[in-house]
Amino acid sequence: MMVNKTTWKCIFLTNALRFLRLKMDESPLHFGQPDCVCELKHKKEAYKKWKLGLMTREEYKYIARECRGVTRKAKAKLELQLARDVKGKKKGFYRHVSNKRVIREGVGPLLDERGNLVTDDVGKAEVLNAFFASVFMDKVSSQANALGNAVWEEGGQPLVGKEQIRNYLEKLNVHKSMGPDLMHPRVLRELANVIAEPLAIIFEKLWRSGEIPDDWKKANGVPIFKKGKDNPGNYRPVSLISVPGKIMEGILKESILKHLEEGKVIRNCQHGFMKCKS
Repeated sequence: MMVNKTTWKCIFLTNALRFLRLKMDESPLHFGQPDCVCELKHKKEAYKKWKLGLMTREEYKYIARECRGVTRKAKAKLELQLARDVKGKKKGFYRHVSNKRVIREGVGPLLDERGNLVTDDVGKAEVLNAFFASVFMDKVSSQANALGNAVWEEGGQPLVGKEQIRNYLEKLNVHKSMGPDLMHPRVLRELANVIAEPLAIIFEKLWRSGEIPDDWKKANGVPIFKKGKDNPGNYRPVSLISVPGKIMEGILKESILKHLEEGKVIRNCQHGFMKCKS
């Protein structure tokens, strides 16, 4: 049987599209919607253009937001369809449910300093806490002592302004988690006009005295697994600290960088840890 090239191509594409459509209906990535696939490709292309400087950040964020909306609608449509067809297609429904019920494994057994294998949660937390604390330096340099003993003039110009605090509060991401002090970013952002002045006074006093509250020294740490086993060094800590403490860190960083740039301490060839360069 002789089949020309055009006819074979039509038959191949028809069956290929049928197969792909069937696979997409089972795939949770694209949720069986061609529009979702197009939006994901569009977002990927926009990301490349943004990295190359061919597109502004606002344009890329708009495309990413549109892609997120299409993906959520496609996901809701897929779940509704799975719920309606649960009697005829139980396999697809339970596969989707099982994927949603995936539980991350916790921290495995660890070896303490004496070489004993620790399996209980409290013991593993103590082993990780001891290891993470051991990597920090307890010694304070002479320069840090000199800065801590410095006396600031009370009548001088305030280093922390009310408007500066308000700008930081208004830019807080309300979807971020709160620290051990239980101050949620959403509450701080909504009360920006009220708490900007008290925070400015507190930051100014802390800056002049060289001290910070004990609550800002605490953090909720989560160990992230890297590789290996039984060794606490195979985990790296990710900490949630106080939101006001992070705001003060940002103000300190901004002031230090401004001083270095105005004093021309940093050269133009320096790109590491520099905004819009690294």
